[in-house]
Amino acid sequence: MASLAGHFSAFIVLFPTGLRRLLCSSSLYLENPSQYRSKTWYFSEPRWKNFDLYTLIIALPVASFSEFFIFLSFTGNPTYKFAFFQNSFVLFFFWVLILLIIFRENVDPLRINEGFIFVFVGVSFLVEYTVIGKGITGLGGTVYDLLGALTLVCTACCFYLSIRPWTFFAEFLLCSGLIFKGTWMLQTGLSLYTDSFALKGCHKISVPPATGDTDLRCDLEEDGLRGVALMKLMFIGHAIGVLVLSFVLFGFLSRNRKSRHGEAGGPLLAELDSQTVVMRASSELELE
Repeated sequence: MASLAGHFSAFIVLFPTGLRRLLCSSSLYLENPSQYRSKTWYFSEPRWKNFDLYTLIIALPVASFSEFFIFLSFTGNPTYKFAFFQNSFVLFFFWVLILLIIFRENVDPLRINEGFIFVFVGVSFLVEYTVIGKGITGLGGTVYDLLGALTLVCTACCFYLSIRPWTFFAEFLLCSGLIFKGTWMLQTGLSLYTDSFALKGCHKISVPPATGDTDLRCDLEEDGLRGVALMKLMFIGHAIGVLVLSFVLFGFLSRNRKSRHGEAGGPLLAELDSQTVVMRASSELELE
């Protein structure tokens, strides 16, 4: 991840995934709040609309292979190799997660408990947390610490949903956290790995963090302190922007039924409606 390309790749995965998940979960919740249950993935009909999920099946192992083998051939530094091995291991965890989701949805003999998958997601985020910003100190370390905090929020939401999947607030927080991670990943890549968007008085990170403790090279100590304050302010700005986006989207869906997306209008909703009818019928029989 020690490059602008790596951070941009994370952005184009996390941001659309979080936004789509927020759209589908909010649609499902608004259709029937009393019957809402969070899902590990919101499949669409027809199946080709899930191209983002199936793209990850190809992209994640390719990225893992690149981390572990291609970059391995450009350096003989064992510490550098170990860091790329850690990154590839994280990608492998999320690749296994995608396979578990698909198996649970399509393969009857391998019906996997959804709570277990949420636990696995939480563990994957914890593994990711252990390698975020590894070897980067000072101003760069502060930026990655904020990213690590977002990862821990996503971890907590996944563990909570594994126990109480009907809690929409945890789902809403998880979706917003994924969107936030995506935008902050992009901001981190621009601020730390480019000269064009670098902080005033500081230069981009040019040494791979796996070769030892690395930080942004600033001309003056005051430039570094000002950079820390600015990045924290930008983090708050990102948080406000993501929160406003999430609430605006939820409000828009609540007022426009036709704009709702995903399984909110598909077989899951029909199943929930049928369950509601059965419950009402049984209640009427009891009253009689």
